[in-house]
Amino acid sequence: MAQTNELLRSLPSIAVLLEHNEVEEWLVGLPRSAVVEALRIAVDAARDAILAGDASDPIDPRDLLAHAENVLVDLGTPSLRRVINATGIVLHTGLGRAPLCDAAIEAIAEGAAGYCNLEYELDTGSRGSRIAHVSAEIAKLTGAEAGTVVNNNAAATLLILHALADGRETVVSRGHLIEIGGSYRLPDVMRAGGTILTEVGTTNRTRISDYERAINDRTAVLLNVHTSNYRIVGFTEETGIAAIAELAHHYNLLAVDDLGSGAMFDLTTLGLPDEPSVRASIAAGADLVCFSGDKLLGGPQCGIIAGRRECIERLHADPLMRTYRVGKMTLLALEATLRHYRDQNDAVEHIPALAMLAATTEELAGRAGALCEQLQAAMPDEHFFVCSDVAFAGGGAMPARELPTVVIQWRPARMSTESATSALRHADVPVIARVRDDAVCLDLRTIRRDDEEDLVESVASVGVADADEGDDGDTSLPVL
Repeated sequence: MAQTNELLRSLPSIAVLLEHNEVEEWLVGLPRSAVVEALRIAVDAARDAILAGDASDPIDPRDLLAHAENVLVDLGTPSLRRVINATGIVLHTGLGRAPLCDAAIEAIAEGAAGYCNLEYELDTGSRGSRIAHVSAEIAKLTGAEAGTVVNNNAAATLLILHALADGRETVVSRGHLIEIGGSYRLPDVMRAGGTILTEVGTTNRTRISDYERAINDRTAVLLNVHTSNYRIVGFTEETGIAAIAELAHHYNLLAVDDLGSGAMFDLTTLGLPDEPSVRASIAAGADLVCFSGDKLLGGPQCGIIAGRRECIERLHADPLMRTYRVGKMTLLALEATLRHYRDQNDAVEHIPALAMLAATTEELAGRAGALCEQLQAAMPDEHFFVCSDVAFAGGGAMPARELPTVVIQWRPARMSTESATSALRHADVPVIARVRDDAVCLDLRTIRRDDEEDLVESVASVGVADADEGDDGDTSLPVL
């Protein structure tokens, strides 16, 4: 006990530590409160170690300062950080889905730095509508009469049901009762929207006659839902939105098409798998179509709704609209993104998500070869291979459809693949990779050109670490 008390008395006070030259340098660029907090944390940790019997010698002040410096680094590191997506999943929900285009980033920076005419009519000097900044563009691009935007597509679906089918029935195919990430279940959303779920057909086959038999005096909406994160194959039959809309209008009902991801044009023109387009759905007769802004559109997180003006006006009149409204930064980014869609080629060139999806394996292979040489030069003792592999759109788009891609495969010589991927996540610029066949795979489809220099630095910083011995055997992926 006497030794413990002696060790505790040896701990320097915060005031004494503040007099160190190193600490005085910290105070030049950091708030005094942050430095004091870091020192206090370091001293408290040393005190706990002494009381636990883990310290037998007096604490060296240099150790306390080193601990405090690490604390300051942690305190100064934001929780939400930029990472390099090397997974090959373009619309990766965990990594923020679609990266924004340069025009959207510039619009946010300019609009967020000061004031903007969010709800102010410059022509008249009177109050305006924030939705007006994008509603006309949404309508023009989709071929709809009107458009609006809320904070995500789940909110769009719930708002539509609440405004148009509250207390009445909504008919939906049993095969469309989806569940997606984050515990989103369509039946729960329908219940929250106040509508009564009427499911028809079977999981794998639903005919137009199934919808018609379910219609009664309480029916308000026929709902079509794109199964965006799974596919039903084999003995299947599905009724398209055109037939659903025709039936709905015959009975004076509304046809709603929840596209989830939602493409703005025919993606097969880019050599990609078919994905329902918003314009095609509107042309087929849907009264309302809703989809996400941060998926195939390549914009900010939001839920976009396009359709008949009368229906859009009813949504705006619903009390829930206020709770789902978007802020100025979302609108700034969305308007800038939508402008690129005035020309398909312009959109593919400037919207990162589209450019990633449309990139050919020849393009990716060329970049991979150059990047592989940089990695090899930075880490001569390691071995890197350029290989073919498959990537995915992600974000509920093109479910279970593989996209051919090119990866750089690395089997670390001095650590396991698990240790390497963990260390990559903790690099100064975190790299999120995937493991396949006991190798770290860096997928060029989602690695942006601007990320390549930082990627080399991050991988090199991991490659020199001491860790478990790894097997550097030959790749089992086809080498290009």
